[in-house]
Amino acid sequence: TAEFRARLADGEALDDLLPEAFALVKEACRRKVGESWDVMGRPQTWEMVPFDVQLIGGIVLHRGQIAEMATGEGKTLVATLPLYLNALSGKGANLVTVNDYLAERDARWMGPVFESLGLTVGVILAGMTPPERQVAYRCDITYGTNSEFGFDYLRDNMVGSVEQQVQRGFNYAIVDEVDSILIDEARTPLIISGPVRGSSSDAKYFELKPMVEGLFRKQQRLVNELAAQTEGLFKKEDRSDDERWQLGTYLLQLRHGSPKNKRYLRLLQEEGLASLLTQVENANIRDKTMGELDAALYFVIDEKGHSIELTEKGLDSLSEKDRQLFVLPDLSARMGEIDADPDLDPKARAIAKEEAHRGYAERSELIHMVQQLLRAYSLFEKDVEYVVQEGKVQIVDEFTGRILHGRRYSDGLHQAIEAKEGVRIEGQTQTYATITYQNFFRMYEKLAGMTGTAITEEAEFWEIYKLKVGVIPTNRPVVRADEDDRIYRTRKEKIEAILQEIERLHGIGLPVLVGTVSVEFSEMLSRVLKGRNIPHNVLNAKQHQREAEIVAGAGQPGAVTIATNMAGRGTDIKLHPGVLDGSALNESESNGDGPGPRGLQIIGTERHESRRIDRQLRGRSGRQGDAGRSVFFLSLEDNLMRLFMGDRMGAIMDRIGVQEGEVITHRLVTNAIERAQKKVEAYNFDIRKNLIKYDDVMNAQREVVYDRRAYALEGDADLLEDLQEKTRGVATALVDRHIPDNSIPETWEADPLFHELEGIFLGDFALPEGELDRMDKDQLRNIVLERAEQRLEERRAALPAEIFTQVARFALLRSLDEAWKDHLLELDNLKSGIGLRGYGQKDPLIEFKREAFGLFEEFIERVDRDALHALFHLQVAVQPAEYEGEDLSRVKTEHEEAESYASAAAPASGGGGQPLPPEAAISSTAAVAEASRRGGPVKAAPVSAGPKVGRNDPCPCGSGLKYKKCHGRAGQD
Repeated sequence: TAEFRARLADGEALDDLLPEAFALVKEACRRKVGESWDVMGRPQTWEMVPFDVQLIGGIVLHRGQIAEMATGEGKTLVATLPLYLNALSGKGANLVTVNDYLAERDARWMGPVFESLGLTVGVILAGMTPPERQVAYRCDITYGTNSEFGFDYLRDNMVGSVEQQVQRGFNYAIVDEVDSILIDEARTPLIISGPVRGSSSDAKYFELKPMVEGLFRKQQRLVNELAAQTEGLFKKEDRSDDERWQLGTYLLQLRHGSPKNKRYLRLLQEEGLASLLTQVENANIRDKTMGELDAALYFVIDEKGHSIELTEKGLDSLSEKDRQLFVLPDLSARMGEIDADPDLDPKARAIAKEEAHRGYAERSELIHMVQQLLRAYSLFEKDVEYVVQEGKVQIVDEFTGRILHGRRYSDGLHQAIEAKEGVRIEGQTQTYATITYQNFFRMYEKLAGMTGTAITEEAEFWEIYKLKVGVIPTNRPVVRADEDDRIYRTRKEKIEAILQEIERLHGIGLPVLVGTVSVEFSEMLSRVLKGRNIPHNVLNAKQHQREAEIVAGAGQPGAVTIATNMAGRGTDIKLHPGVLDGSALNESESNGDGPGPRGLQIIGTERHESRRIDRQLRGRSGRQGDAGRSVFFLSLEDNLMRLFMGDRMGAIMDRIGVQEGEVITHRLVTNAIERAQKKVEAYNFDIRKNLIKYDDVMNAQREVVYDRRAYALEGDADLLEDLQEKTRGVATALVDRHIPDNSIPETWEADPLFHELEGIFLGDFALPEGELDRMDKDQLRNIVLERAEQRLEERRAALPAEIFTQVARFALLRSLDEAWKDHLLELDNLKSGIGLRGYGQKDPLIEFKREAFGLFEEFIERVDRDALHALFHLQVAVQPAEYEGEDLSRVKTEHEEAESYASAAAPASGGGGQPLPPEAAISSTAAVAEASRRGGPVKAAPVSAGPKVGRNDPCPCGSGLKYKKCHGRAGQD
């Protein structure tokens, strides 16, 4: 290792060292064979030496590409090769995993190999202190999770001194399960937030709960009555054309009133009803009569759009006492009335406008809370989208089935679910810092990735990250048998078929892995298997503590393991030898069908919207050339089928004459499902591609802010020069604002100019009487600049050099941090409504760029002004306190999580140029960004903190101007 580093110092490149470095790692692995050491509390005997195909994978990773390697091909070992080579530069190499368990396991498992080569290995885990993190980051190789690396970057840009920072640059990273991190989690940002003062909305949810729950119950009763009428009409043998049409109308009302109602779903399986429903729906859309049809309901559910809309009937029911309670006032008309009122002086007019704005905001928030409560009751199911543990609502990751600890649905939805479940409502938060994974990982000089499923997303990896995908051949051929899907009419028939298949395979003695899409389904299967006396393990969001233990035993003869969406990814299922050679099997129990393929038997209970998730499930079987088999059991009631191809498939089944309990198995059907998945994937890609265009605007601003912050932290010698530049900039801007070009002194507003200057610099700027009349604007500017610079020099001279540097740094950092929080809020607000510009035939992205730039100019001006204001107003003690940045003990780390296509918020971008929104997001501790259901990009929903006057509120002085255009300019709250 020392020799390699010396050769690098002499000018050789890493590529020149690759053959020898890889050979050295391989030799180190060979010498370790037979040795044992502790890995996560278990003794582990080293048995691995890289194969040739693994060396190929290492080369692909070193080149900064993605290596697609099948499950069981040793990705963890492959990563050691490029990690060692790239760590030789002394700049560090990072291995990014999806959870703390894998990060710590891999660091402990691979650590002795690196240490035998003279390198140090560290691991970053949640809950570590900053000093512990500093030690880990200063190691040659650092393992950690994607979120910890990202949050450390954000925290490093909130601290008050260089010594508090933990990271040391972004040299080289390998992202394990790269598709999960860079694609599944790419749509939503990492956010650090802090508490909000004065928020009273939480208690309001409990106040509104009985009202909304009552409305929900009324809708349920109405839907049950509709279902009974529909069933009665369907049983009638000689229906007239009008009655047939009425039957279709009832079905459409049922879909809009409760799309998951079991009686409705059962009716849809009857011959001809699915096509009748489509016919009636198309006719109502054509004739624009959908509103009349929906008027019979209390609210309308759009399951695909994941939104709910109250009808007039629903509004009447909610506001029996006060009909105006849920009606938004016409704000523009009210503003016109206030402006036209001759009895109001300017101060009273400003107060009246402020009251009108406040009333509108309160009414708007009330309506929003009702809609969120309705969504909580109608669209979010316990044990499917979330679980309740220890008095807390915990979100379940749709991709892995794991609990997303600490994350919260945004925009008040989590509070609504907490109110629904009757648990304590957690408080709201405000964003302090934010970044997306897309922009975080693009900061690395060289980025690589590993996964078993990347080729389906090859285009996105290249377009967003400029990463090529290389498919690494398996060490032994894959002999797993992937059977065509088996499709049933109803969920009940599918479940019975799954249970029979599990019983058959268990009887033979084959290990079975059942992949489910929800906690609810996994627990239902578990209950039925218990009733049939079939021993099994359940691996879902509620059993994650036993994850490694359950996965380790899943390859034993006759083992039945139920896993939610492949929780346990990253841990291999190793098969008992008797499962492969047949010695542990009872193949006489195969019901005369022949034993079929041996090895691990995969049963999928539903297709995921992403082909990758299905491939990951199949890929758990057939590792390293082992035998195996996989098959998916589907029904027309499954979400993907119901939402995207249920009508079409139902019509096909009608034509074929499929009877109850019969199964369809045909390659054409499997291909049709894959085409539906491709459409969903393309849609989600468009959303992510659109999101990054917006985030690139924020990222450019973030880079400027963090560069300025780093300069303030590190540039001791240059701080005075920076302050002189800010002094000239602020003084010039104030003169330009108050004194128009080509104007004469008689028209100048000199007194407000001098007042503002004196408020910032604490000096006398007023000119002797009559002197001002003999000047032009350039002369006035020069005098103002001279006095401002003189005041800065006087302030510097009044303090010892070291004290002045500390005060200047404190002023610069505090003004930047405070203004940045407010600026993030303004950008969030801008982003939340920008999609509406599409209706005005404007490109929302161009509008966002233009307005965001204007806001950024205001932000920079405000930061400079506030920094100077703080510099002159700070009272300096004998030993001033260092600025400590944000109190990181009070902040919370949040990571939003994108929901599925089925809950996407808006159609693809149309002619108006409306952007594709990432849908309802999850934040890790508070409301941080649910997409507007009517379009526009994600609104990260931090709430303005504290009782201070907002920058866009009317100024309290009564001038009628916005605060930021009046007294807000002086930087004084």
